[in-house]
Amino acid sequence: MSVVEIILGALLLIASVVLIIVIILQEGNQQGIGVVSGGADTFFSKNKARSYDAFLSRATKWFAVGFVVVVLALNIIAYFTAPADTAADTADTAVTDVVEATAASAE
Repeated sequence: MSVVEIILGALLLIASVVLIIVIILQEGNQQGIGVVSGGADTFFSKNKARSYDAFLSRATKWFAVGFVVVVLALNIIAYFTAPADTAADTADTAVTDVVEATAASAE
């Protein structure tokens, strides 16, 4: 495992935990829809909530993009640094072994 994979793995862990926290902190879309709600809210508190919600929305988008980029980078690294004995090589070896075993039993 290379240093780049370790760093990207740590970034993936951090991005996933922060993404979960940011999503949990967001309020639902149906909050304040009730008949009696909104009477005690001031203009400042409504705008404060909107700016906080807007910040959480932007943070969610950025952390989601970061999460996807790190996952893609890790998959690309894993694909291009795969060991020489891949599944295709193993399948070829298995077929060769079966052919050799059949030829040996036929003799």
